[in-house]
Amino acid sequence: MVRASAVAERSGIPTSSLVCEGFLVQGTSTAAGLGFPDLPLARLPGHVDVQSSEELCRNVLAVTVDAVIENLTGALPPPAIEVEPGAMDIVFEGSFDEVNAHFVDREWSDGLPIVPPTTDRVRAFLRATDRDPAEPLGVLLPDNRQATVWSVAVNGVMAGCRTEQLPVLLAIAEALADPAYGVEHSGDTTSAEMLVVLSGPLVKTLGFNCGQGALRDGIPANTTVGRFCRLYQRNVAGFLPGRTDKGTFGTTWRVVLAEDGDALARIHWPSIAEERGVPAGQSAVTVGRYTTEALIGSAFATDRDRLLAYLADGLVKHIGWEFVFTVSWGDSLRPLLVLTPILAETLARAGLSKVEVKRELFRRARLSARQVERYVGEWTNIVPGHPRLVDLVRRGALSAVFGETDDPDRLVPIVSRPEDLMIAVSGDPLRTNACVLVSNGMHGYPTTKWIRLPRDWEARLQTARRP
Repeated sequence: MVRASAVAERSGIPTSSLVCEGFLVQGTSTAAGLGFPDLPLARLPGHVDVQSSEELCRNVLAVTVDAVIENLTGALPPPAIEVEPGAMDIVFEGSFDEVNAHFVDREWSDGLPIVPPTTDRVRAFLRATDRDPAEPLGVLLPDNRQATVWSVAVNGVMAGCRTEQLPVLLAIAEALADPAYGVEHSGDTTSAEMLVVLSGPLVKTLGFNCGQGALRDGIPANTTVGRFCRLYQRNVAGFLPGRTDKGTFGTTWRVVLAEDGDALARIHWPSIAEERGVPAGQSAVTVGRYTTEALIGSAFATDRDRLLAYLADGLVKHIGWEFVFTVSWGDSLRPLLVLTPILAETLARAGLSKVEVKRELFRRARLSARQVERYVGEWTNIVPGHPRLVDLVRRGALSAVFGETDDPDRLVPIVSRPEDLMIAVSGDPLRTNACVLVSNGMHGYPTTKWIRLPRDWEARLQTARRP
């Protein structure tokens, strides 16, 4: 709504954006990033989803209508321009504790101690790349701020990253700046949190954990790079709690999930990056955003059909209301299933390629159309009118697989195509567990970026590792 209003205002057309009370601060902050800090907003008291028609009508007439009239007939005040410090300005001088207190006061910190990003530290951090510090990497919404090599290094230092991790951080920033990812939705109320999947030789070279304890903090490479992601979204994209970050409950940042390249090679399965066009032997990051994370534990994995049935059951059980977004925005679910190496090897030993595993899970992971329709039009109101799946298919809003018949008890898949399922191999090699991470529909499409290494990478790597 606010983005559409900004386009209209830029064209000279007066607007009034109707905003629920709980989103007023977010609306103002988002508008400021678009160049309209005083964009006219009209308040809708409370939340419309829990108001009766009579209550909603009463609130609109008492509060919203007058605001709309004022917004459309009054003059838009000149924008207030906030001057930010320059990229290389010294913003504070003091002790370690004083710097940390200042960064907390300015909301540049996640609340944990940061490494002060002194000019010397940042310049030393840049030893791992031959790219110009001022090189732009793209614009990050909602603050509409330019991502640069320098700002990546600054936030990498703050997060405690090691110098040699800089090429990974740059690829992450490029993914965030890619419009296909949709960074502007990172503050959605469903509290989805970004996850980086690292594939390729750099997993070993840089000491990322892809074994026992994958997805837990404690291993410096996985932990600090994961922390960088949240700091960069905060300090460059501009996602601040209570403003553009509107996570209802909020989740903390996720550590990097590194793929087990040796296990993949043994069973001749491609990595997630290779499936997405990255050549074998090339390292890459795949960035997505996920709402929930759940374990499928203690699989009895002697029989492929039994194992596939259990994995399919886990996928269905942990994907529910996400169908609201899938159906609302057109077949957009992208679940990530993480298999431990022993589970992946069991399936491969049974003769299944990764493509075939996806096909089997697509065939088995299903729930009734009636249940999906409850998520979409009965228990939520994002798609009004209680539509049936067959109606949405006829409108062209969904793929045909969701409307093959009009039987409400028919089983429909959780995704529209087998390739929409993502499978990674990581974790304790001797445990028969899996993990499901549920994508939040259109709120963060998985986006892959190659990691660009300088031509003299080996020499830079040795230099970067010196104390």
